[in-house]
Amino acid sequence: MNPGFEPLLQRAEQLMARLEAVLPQALTQPDWQASCAYRYRKRSAGRSSLEPVRHIGAMRLDDLKAIDAQKEKIQRNTLQFVRGQLANNVLLTGARGTGKSSLIRACLNEYAGQGLRLIEVDKADLTDLPDMVDLVSDRPEKFIVFCDDLSFEDGEPGYKALKSILDGSVAATTANVLIYATSNRRHLLPEYMKENLSYTHTEDGEVHPGEGVEEKISLSERFGLWVSFYPFAQDEYLAIVAQWLDSFGISQGAIDAARPLALVWALERGSRSGRVAYQFARDYAGQHALGA
Repeated sequence: MNPGFEPLLQRAEQLMARLEAVLPQALTQPDWQASCAYRYRKRSAGRSSLEPVRHIGAMRLDDLKAIDAQKEKIQRNTLQFVRGQLANNVLLTGARGTGKSSLIRACLNEYAGQGLRLIEVDKADLTDLPDMVDLVSDRPEKFIVFCDDLSFEDGEPGYKALKSILDGSVAATTANVLIYATSNRRHLLPEYMKENLSYTHTEDGEVHPGEGVEEKISLSERFGLWVSFYPFAQDEYLAIVAQWLDSFGISQGAIDAARPLALVWALERGSRSGRVAYQFARDYAGQHALGA
């Protein structure tokens, strides 16, 4: 080789190395023994990975109170999925702090020993969902792709990507993947009063919804199972408070004494949710331990 070409080759190799550093890289297999839950993370220069979740909350199905009907539906669907039976993608909607995300985590803890795995993905990364599905398609485990607090504004790219994937393609081609999503919006998109102006009425009273409304409903309809959550009544809220205080080792007498304080706490927060009950229980248990 002509010695004059060696500096040129070295510079070309350096240039190729720099290009490889900034070009998007294919998603690679993580260590599947590291955890039963993973987070999808997109880094700079288009690099992405599935990162194992090292510390998973010890939420159990028995810890969740006042949502027995919702729990039965989600647990049944998840058990069907884990055992290789037909199951549906799930949309959990309703009041904030009522246990939507906690229920999914509890199902993971319940069935992780039977091969259930969870991949948490942000809505901004839903456009990469086909890559994640391809990555796990040959794995023996069952994967729930979980998107928490899912909602879209008009024009967001993840909306159409998710809509396309939910149209049967995931279930048809990859039997070991389901999508579970939580949202405070039933139809996942903001709705405006002006959209109702596109309704027309015929002489016999038939109503023809406008195309804009149909578009907003179409995404949520592609989830096979809808599970709705509602604000808790006072007795349900107090039962959740008592359950958490008992789990923190508080005596029954102290739990009874905490009831009026728990109601004041909820009044100040403007909500009687499971999240508020848990936050009160942590505060009360901490003060009780400090005083003791």
